[in-house]
Amino acid sequence: MVTKIRYGNTNTFLIKGTKGSILIDTDYAGTLPQFYKAIKELGIKVSDIDYVLATHYHPDHIGLISELMKQGVKLIIMESQANHVHYSDSIFAREPHLNYKPIDESKAMILKFEDAPSFLESLGINGNVERTQSHSEDGICISLSDGTFILGDLEPLDYLDAYQDNPALKDDWNKILSQKPRRLLYAHANERLISNPDTV
Repeated sequence: MVTKIRYGNTNTFLIKGTKGSILIDTDYAGTLPQFYKAIKELGIKVSDIDYVLATHYHPDHIGLISELMKQGVKLIIMESQANHVHYSDSIFAREPHLNYKPIDESKAMILKFEDAPSFLESLGINGNVERTQSHSEDGICISLSDGTFILGDLEPLDYLDAYQDNPALKDDWNKILSQKPRRLLYAHANERLISNPDTV
C-alpha cells in the first residue's frame, strides 16, 4: 500500500509492506512540525516507518532524514548515491535558522541495485529500485508489482515531447514504459493513472 504524505512542497510516499515500511523522500529542512501533523492526520506514527530512501539528494527531498534517523528510522542509500549524500549541506548552511544536521551516512545501509528486489521482499514489498539519471546523477525510481512507480523529480510523461534534445530523459521513460506502468507518482506533479499501458 502506498500513502501520499504532503506537508510542504514535495509529495512524499510511505510504502507499507506486510513486514515493514519505507518512506520515499522527505520535504525541506524545518518542516518537522508539519510532518508530525500530516502523519497524525493519516494515523501514522514515526515508529511505523522502518526505512527512508531518497529519490535523490536535493534539499527538498532529504531535509528531515537526519531528524528521522535520530528517531530510529534507518536510512537506505543506493550505491549510486553514496557520493551525493552531502550535496545539500552547503545549501542548508546558508539557512542556519533551519538547524539542519548533515546526514551521518556511517549509520546508513548501502544497497546495491541488484539486491533491491530481495531487500524489498524482506519488507513484504514486491518491487524494485532503478536508476533514473536524467534529473540528477543520483536519481532513482521505485517500481512496484502493481504498476505503481514513484518517480521523484523525473519530468512528467506528459511533458516528454517538449524535451526533444534530452536523450537521458527519453531513456529513463523508455525503461519505465517498457514495464507497463499503471500509476505514476511524482514529487511535484499530480498523480497520473494509466488504464491501458499498451497504448502509451
